[in-house]
Amino acid sequence: MQQEIRFATFNVYNLAPPGARLYDNLEPSTPDEVEAKMDWTARQIDMLDADVIGFQEVFSQAALAETLARTRRYRDALHIGFDPDPGAGKLTPSVAMVSRLPLAAPPQALPTFPPGIAMPPGNRDADRFTRAPLHVEIEIAPGLVVDVLVVHLKSRRPDYRTGDTGDDPQLFALASLRSLIRRGTEAAALRVLLSQLGRERRRPRVVLGDFNDVADAVTTGIVLGIGGPAGDRLYDACQLQRRQDRLRHVGFSNLHEGQYTTIDHILVSADFNPDVPGALGEIVDVVYLNDHLDLGLPEASDHGQVLAKLRLYERANGNPPGDG
Repeated sequence: MQQEIRFATFNVYNLAPPGARLYDNLEPSTPDEVEAKMDWTARQIDMLDADVIGFQEVFSQAALAETLARTRRYRDALHIGFDPDPGAGKLTPSVAMVSRLPLAAPPQALPTFPPGIAMPPGNRDADRFTRAPLHVEIEIAPGLVVDVLVVHLKSRRPDYRTGDTGDDPQLFALASLRSLIRRGTEAAALRVLLSQLGRERRRPRVVLGDFNDVADAVTTGIVLGIGGPAGDRLYDACQLQRRQDRLRHVGFSNLHEGQYTTIDHILVSADFNPDVPGALGEIVDVVYLNDHLDLGLPEASDHGQVLAKLRLYERANGNPPGDG
């Protein structure tokens, strides 16, 4: 049985074909720019060498497939993802996954909030995620299936109404508040979905994603289920890792206006928290690939990548070897 399972999350930053119009204020990428981006992204994917990678900001699954074809380690891996709705009025990015481990069931996109969760009245798409989470059931060991979700919560970019601009401080504040409310609502919807999975499936859960908030933010805490029963809540892999070396671990995944933060996270259920009785494994290390953030490479992602290494215990008793 493979004892170490590696999970990673990777915001690929506007991965799209040449000429695609993604945003009104962003010029489409040229063929040469896309070639350079795919080559850089493929090298970074190989460097991660993870068994399961969750991706965000994928505007074209075909572009991701082409990128994976340029890797050395993932040409035969499973690529899972759904393109944005072609009938939608606005092109939006989606999430995706690549797995070298087998799937236990067909994957699902989860575009709508669970019953009882909705944005306040008057908001567009009041019952839908900005980017639909992807749910994939992965068999990480014989007979051991994990529910893995790839997520990308609403950004901090102000949500202006038609005609509003950031020149007015009040309009800027209200637009920022609307983004926060949506991100918080998405976090609450995700918490409900994760709780339902835990109760119905009774098996481990892993969340890979760009949360657009730091680990101790209220929105991230909602997803974690802080304050809930230990068996139902999730845990930040970075906080659980056994190899805590503050000199070696430079844990940031985003550089914005000179500020280093971590908004990309890997969360795991109590099954991988060694302090919870009956744990099936533990996070031994979390690594951040972020050197490129200081280099300003035009082909690179504007996010660092996060890699978590999970060690499975011997299956006989679910405890670390030698503990019983």
